[in-house]
Amino acid sequence: MNYAARAPKINRPNTVAVGTIVWLGSEVMFFAGLFAIYFTLRSVAPDLWASETALLNVPFSTVNTIILVSSSFTCQFGVFAAERMQPRSVGWKPSQWGMVEWFFLTYALGAIFVAGQIYEYAILVSEGVSLSSNAYGSAFYFTTGFHGLHVTGGLIAFLLVIGRAYAVKSFGHKEATSAIVVSYYWHFVDVVWIGLFFVIYVLQ
Repeated sequence: MNYAARAPKINRPNTVAVGTIVWLGSEVMFFAGLFAIYFTLRSVAPDLWASETALLNVPFSTVNTIILVSSSFTCQFGVFAAERMQPRSVGWKPSQWGMVEWFFLTYALGAIFVAGQIYEYAILVSEGVSLSSNAYGSAFYFTTGFHGLHVTGGLIAFLLVIGRAYAVKSFGHKEATSAIVVSYYWHFVDVVWIGLFFVIYVLQ
């Protein structure tokens, strides 16, 4: 009897994807710590929070948030293209775009978000809200600043994936896996910002 022929095929999970998910789990704990710091400082200085949050430009931040969240959709379209092994476009219509085009658009949206965040920092600093001004300034810049660094890391990752797509002769499973893994990270960054936006700009 041929046991090898009758044995069920076992599909092992991709080690890169699993490693990324485990790492993102540690990032969840990191940002949970930042949220805890923010809420703790807010609870001991409610009057300070009331005066400082009045300086926030909520409409501007809302538009910036929409830009970042929309980048998750463009990123996922890039993943769909990677899964069908289409690195580049076969036409000018968005429905014909490949992974590269969708990831370039995602990169542009992410870069706009970072630029908007830097602009917001400049305005707040001019109004006296800095990292060392008070507890609110420290909490605000630590939470949003670390998130901004994560977004910047994601932008670098997009460039690496795009560059790899151009460098290889044949776009294959490894390249598609890289695109999928980067999308995990990018979706995570977007979800974290939704939480930060709700806490900092909505609840204040």
